[in-house]
Amino acid sequence: MTAAIPALSHRLRPVLAMICLAAASVLTPAPALARGPDGIADVAEQVIDAVVNISTSQTVEAKGLGGGGGGAMPQLPPGSPFEEFFDDFFKNRRGPGAGPKGGDRGGDKNGELQPRKTNSLGSGFIVDAAGIVVTNNHVIADADEINVIMNDGSKFKAELVGVDKKTDLAVLKFKPTKPLVAVKFGDSDKLRLGEWVVAIGNPFSLGGTVTAGIVSARNRDISSGPYDNYIQTDAAINRGNSGGPLFNLEGEVIGVNTLIISPSGGSIGIGFAVPSKTVVGVVNQLRQFGELRRGWLGVRIQQVTDEIAESLNIKPARGALIAGVEDKGPAKPAGIEPGDVVVKFDGKDIKEPKDLSRVVADTAVGKEVEVVIIRKSAEETKKVTLGRLEDTEKAVQAAAKKDEPAEKPVTQKALGLDLATLSKDLRSRYKIKDNVKGVIITNVDGASDAAEKHLSPGEVIVEVAQEAVSNAADVKKRVEQLKKDGKKSVLLLVANSDGELRFVALGVSGQAGVLAQAPRLLLFIPPQTRPFDTPAHRAAR
Repeated sequence: MTAAIPALSHRLRPVLAMICLAAASVLTPAPALARGPDGIADVAEQVIDAVVNISTSQTVEAKGLGGGGGGAMPQLPPGSPFEEFFDDFFKNRRGPGAGPKGGDRGGDKNGELQPRKTNSLGSGFIVDAAGIVVTNNHVIADADEINVIMNDGSKFKAELVGVDKKTDLAVLKFKPTKPLVAVKFGDSDKLRLGEWVVAIGNPFSLGGTVTAGIVSARNRDISSGPYDNYIQTDAAINRGNSGGPLFNLEGEVIGVNTLIISPSGGSIGIGFAVPSKTVVGVVNQLRQFGELRRGWLGVRIQQVTDEIAESLNIKPARGALIAGVEDKGPAKPAGIEPGDVVVKFDGKDIKEPKDLSRVVADTAVGKEVEVVIIRKSAEETKKVTLGRLEDTEKAVQAAAKKDEPAEKPVTQKALGLDLATLSKDLRSRYKIKDNVKGVIITNVDGASDAAEKHLSPGEVIVEVAQEAVSNAADVKKRVEQLKKDGKKSVLLLVANSDGELRFVALGVSGQAGVLAQAPRLLLFIPPQTRPFDTPAHRAAR
C-alpha cells in the first residue's frame, strides 16, 4: 500500500508539469504592442484642453409635408385613428395662430409653418493662444451663430475668419478670457504606415473623447475634391468628430478628421484626415487674406494611360497630359501645348494629374517656375509665371435650339466611327462653335473601342497621332498608315462643341477591349441636421 504511493507520484509528475506550464502561459503578460503604446495617455493629457467643441445654430424655413410651402394637415377620413396624432403634430409645429382640432389646420392664419432653428455640433482645435481655431468648413457652413465650447465647459461666441471649400477647412477666432493651450502642427509627410495616431473630438455630442489607431494609408484619393490627399486611419471617428485633430505621439497635429466610410453611420475603422501639410498652407492664407490665393497654370489635364503612353512613346506611363491650354492662361505664352506631358513642376516629380493640381495650387501666385515636359519623345523645359486660380464656372447654355433639317453628309468609316468633313450644315446641326476645326463624328459603333472610351456623335477629331486633320479621308488614311507601321493604338485629340479638348487613345483595330473596372466604394454617413457633400459622400459630423 505504502509502496504504491511513490509510483503514483511518479505518474503524476508529467501531469503536474503540464499544469504548471499551462498556469505559466496564462499568467504570462500579453505583448506590449497588443495594448498600444503608453504614450497615448501622455498625449491626451498634454493636448486635450486645446481641443474644442463647435456649436452652430441656423434658422431654416419650415416646409409642409411633401416638401410644399404650406403646412396644411392632411385630410383624413372622419374617425381615423391617425386624426388625433396628426392634429397634435401640426399643433406643436404651428405658430401662435393655430386653431383647435378640426379648425384651422395651417401653421398660422395663412397656413404657413414657422421658421425654426436647428443646431449642429462638431469639433475643432486651437492653433494660437490668441483664440484662433481650425475646423471643417462643413461644420460651420451656413451657420447664423458659431460658439466654441472649451474642455472645461466655458463657451465663447466665435467669428468666421475664412473658409476653403475645396479642402473643407475653416478658421474661426474668439476673444479668450483666460490663457489658452494651443497645439502645434507636425509634418504629415514624415508619417509612416502603421504609426500610432490619436484622434480627439466630440462624437455624438458626448464631449471630449480620445481614440487611437494607426496610419492605414497615405495620399488617399477618394474623389471628394480636387486636392484629395487624405491620411487614412482606423482610429474611431464618428459624427461630431469632424474638424477635430489627429495627433502623432509627439502631440503634434498631423491631420484634421473630415470623412469616414461607413454603411451604418458609425465607425468601421476607415476614416480620413486632411494632412497637416495641406492644412498649414490653407490656414496661413485664410489668416492672412481671409481667402485662398492658389497658383494657376491655365491648362486642362488628364491621365496618361498605358495606351496614350504607347502612342506618345513614353515609358513608363507617367505625368499629366495637357489636353487643352487656356488662351489667356500662363501656360500659353510659356510655350506649353496640347499633347505635352508634364513630368516635373518646380523641381517636383509629377507622376499623375493630381500631383500637378496639388503642386500648382500650393505654389505662390506670381512665382516663376520651371516645368519639364515631354514633347515628341524628348524632354523640354519651359519657364512659367503662375497666375491666380479663377473659380468662376461657365454659365449653362439656355434651352437647346431646334435642329435644322439637312441632307445626310458623306461619311467615311474608321476606328468604329462614322466620320464627316465639318460643313456649315453639320456645324449648325451639332451647335459647334466656329473656332472648332476638324472632322466630326456622326455615329459610333456600340461594340467598338470608341464607344468604351465614350466618344459620341457631335464631337470633333482635331488631330490624329498629333497631326491636324481637316477631312474624313485624312483620318482614314492616317489610321491605315499606323496599321502598316505596326502601331497598336492611335492617339486622337477630340473637341466638344464648345472647343474643350481631351485626348483619347484607341486601338487601331477599333475593336472593343475587356472592361475590368471595379465598382467604387461610397462614402456614407446618415444625414444630420445639415448633410455634407454629395449623396455618395457624407461627413463624419
